[in-house]
Amino acid sequence: VQLQASGGGLVQAGGSLRLSCAASDRTFGGYAMTWFRQAPGKEREFVAGISKSDRKIAYTDSVKGRFTMSRDNTNTGYLQMNSLKPEDTAAYYCALSSATGWNSVSSRASEYIYWGQGTLVTVSS
Repeated sequence: VQLQASGGGLVQAGGSLRLSCAASDRTFGGYAMTWFRQAPGKEREFVAGISKSDRKIAYTDSVKGRFTMSRDNTNTGYLQMNSLKPEDTAAYYCALSSATGWNSVSSRASEYIYWGQGTLVTVSS
């Protein structure tokens, strides 16, 4: 499965961006999809994820109320990012897992076997 992430860019603090992740496998219910991010010098961290069923969406605490994840029926995922902060600056990666439960989202990067190439988000203060 191939993933193509897009939508990153440079934005001022308080601004918005929408990331997209298009998957080559469009099977509904086949995968949980997740966004991770990695800032320079830091470990990759979980940002948001949606379950295979699309019924469960999870967020890391630092983005709750600001980021919204969704997915359409072509298995393209979206991450709407509002009220961006300089600390959101990172490379953002989308990933798929077929191993998670129907209504589950895992925050462990090791459980995701398909990864996109990353899209860079830079938030200036």
